[in-house]
Amino acid sequence: MAIDPKLLADLKARRKKAQDAGGADKIKKRHDKGQLSARERLEQFFEEGTFQEFGMHAQHSCHRFGMETKEMPYDGVVCGTGYVNGRPVAAYSQDFTVGGGALGRIHAKKICDLMDYAHDVGVPVVGVNDSGGARIQEGVDSLSGYGQVFFKNVLLSGVVPQVAVIAGPCAGGAAYSPALTDFIIMTQKNANMFICGPDVIKAATGEKAELEQFASAAAHASVSGNIHLVADDDKHAMELAAALLSYLPANNMSDPPHELSESMEIGDDEGMNELVPADPKEALDSHAVIERLVDGGEFFEIMPDFAKNLIVGFARIGGVVVGILANQPKVKAGTLDIDSSDKGARFIRACNIYNIPLVNLVDVPGFMPGLAQERGGIIRHGAKMLFAYAAATVPKITVIMRKAYGGAYLAMCSADMGADLVFAWPTAEIAVMGAEGAARIIYRNELKAADDEAKAKLIEGYKAEFASPYQAAANAMITDVIEPSQTRATVALALRATLSKRDTRPPKKHGNIPL
Repeated sequence: MAIDPKLLADLKARRKKAQDAGGADKIKKRHDKGQLSARERLEQFFEEGTFQEFGMHAQHSCHRFGMETKEMPYDGVVCGTGYVNGRPVAAYSQDFTVGGGALGRIHAKKICDLMDYAHDVGVPVVGVNDSGGARIQEGVDSLSGYGQVFFKNVLLSGVVPQVAVIAGPCAGGAAYSPALTDFIIMTQKNANMFICGPDVIKAATGEKAELEQFASAAAHASVSGNIHLVADDDKHAMELAAALLSYLPANNMSDPPHELSESMEIGDDEGMNELVPADPKEALDSHAVIERLVDGGEFFEIMPDFAKNLIVGFARIGGVVVGILANQPKVKAGTLDIDSSDKGARFIRACNIYNIPLVNLVDVPGFMPGLAQERGGIIRHGAKMLFAYAAATVPKITVIMRKAYGGAYLAMCSADMGADLVFAWPTAEIAVMGAEGAARIIYRNELKAADDEAKAKLIEGYKAEFASPYQAAANAMITDVIEPSQTRATVALALRATLSKRDTRPPKKHGNIPL
């Protein structure tokens, strides 16, 4: 006995209505602005034919303020699962063509149900934010919905990767859900994210501020540090999300997607030697070092426009997925300051959550001096780096390339801070402070009477006696002194050797990082 054709026709009609969303005209307007529709974003993200939608027939339950007869397909948010690079991922995409993508009770429930599913089966969650904010007609129910979403964000934090894509407006309380995720990607155009808009700022403080100054991708990427990656457009944003997930495990109980079948290159790379400037006062380019260190020169940098004195990002070395942190002497001499400490600590903790080994490339003269840094809390912010490294239980490999002075030497993961293996180039200088400053203190009287040549000899003498990597090696503070050309092979072997690391810590709820 065949199914009633009317039932099938009704199902097809309902699906067609949902597929059309807010209508062809509204979708065309988005295309004219260079934006994709909510469904097109997910189609771009998932492998063809793998998307399974959750809650296509969900509808709002508000019967007030003109909402009684207003139809809102799938309540303005498309939810479901699919495959990305052959692995399952959960995702939702807010639809601005349906009621402005505003969040109401059912809208929030769909997102929360999807997040519960992701938690239970252990898959990442990607959320595309494009919404006018809370659905005013639903009053406190919409605020309650946001609270429920925030709670789920925190529940999933550290369990499965969470990636937020800002592809349209994301204002007021709505901005806090992305802020609670692991990584935020924002499109260069058509997107903004803020708590208070220009009118509210003007009314409250008298300040005149344009959205471009504080709500744009450029502002968040370079000034506030709220986002991690800037996308050219919607398509690029979804490509970045897929590329990011290619370095992350499905959940905190899984290993990252290492490619251990790849054969390790254990020969010397003479080109690495050539990167080291002959003059110790000339800045080393850490980007160039990373390019030669990682497989195929492929480095997925995180927050490239914020706190450029510290480079962080993902790569593979000998097939092993790693998180790399490198001082960049070409910016602020590679010092650690408030912003770079925050950037580094957050990245270290993300890697630790998802079982990603850390590789640290050190060329740091110290913490940034200055009144603004001291008054801004450099002690508290710098302590975040110390806390994050000490708390991390993943394999930690450190390479001291040149300078490693004072507290910054410790803050870049020395052996004392839990590094499993520490290697140093012969150009390394490991000391309480720079040689010239230290020599002035130790050889104060001698320097007063010395000529320039004698002063230079005293400084070089200090380096040899107190700052030499061999001095550190003699005190068992480093594992070995290696040629720069041996770095890739040495790190690759160290990573393979430490993948089986197990580090049990005292039982506790969690440590109290100095936020």
